[in-house]
Amino acid sequence: MTTHVLQTAEVDLAYDVHGPVPTADGRPPLFLIGQPMDATGFTALVAQFPDRTVITYDPRGLGRSVRKDGRTEQIPEVQAGDVLAVIEAVGAGPVEMFASSGGAVTALALVAAAPDAVVTLVAHEPPMIPVLPDAEAAARAHAGFGAAYRAHGWGTGMAAFLAMTSWEGEFTDAYFARPAPDPAAFGMPAGDDGSRDDPLLSDRALAVVRYRPDVDALAAAPTRVVIAVGEETGTTFTARTAVATAELLGQRATVFPSHHGGFMGGEFGYAGQPEAFARRLREVLDGDAADGRVGKLSQSAE
Repeated sequence: MTTHVLQTAEVDLAYDVHGPVPTADGRPPLFLIGQPMDATGFTALVAQFPDRTVITYDPRGLGRSVRKDGRTEQIPEVQAGDVLAVIEAVGAGPVEMFASSGGAVTALALVAAAPDAVVTLVAHEPPMIPVLPDAEAAARAHAGFGAAYRAHGWGTGMAAFLAMTSWEGEFTDAYFARPAPDPAAFGMPAGDDGSRDDPLLSDRALAVVRYRPDVDALAAAPTRVVIAVGEETGTTFTARTAVATAELLGQRATVFPSHHGGFMGGEFGYAGQPEAFARRLREVLDGDAADGRVGKLSQSAE
């Protein structure tokens, strides 16, 4: 692995190249991106691709990528420009891309703006509120954990976030009638350290969840776009956004093993199945994106 820093007027972007450039197998590099996760979240997945040249990076303002623009908000179109700059700096594009969560939103913005930069995109559970049939209620639920964070700090905010993201189905009156979740029930501290700059719980990522994909641009792009969903994600928020996004693009969401963080090892908490996840990712990148859903997920899509 080699680590590089791409210096721009707005940010110093840190990225890692695992393997040779040009690639040893003649295939495009595999670029892995997340949000608000930095490159460390892909450690287990990178290890499953020793035969591929893999690129990881830290989004601006996260991990090692230091912002110089004096701003804090995360905007998908801006992040997409950063990813494109890294691809051009590596000099081995176009790339194949696996993008997760907010990174999947960035990747969809990238394909819409620079379709020749990505050969195949696997966008895993992009959390975009506008694609949902209950978008107004989902926005209210999202605002709820932000309000809890601003009022009481990280533990309370994270407990509210976990309660929101683990809710099955649409955000009905039953969801909003529930008592506020107890941080201790989620193993979170109840104390408040006074900080309000968490990249997930603060307002910094509002543009990510408010992003509406440019369906026409994605349809016109030469990029093969695959929307992915975890088989264990059920009918929770990011499963529903994945299914809805796939339907907007005229496809069915492609099922992957495990959950929202299914590619991760146990070093970041709730472990996924990185080996099985990587096998599925190889299949999809090789052209096998056979659709299929299991259990409750199939019911939500009918």
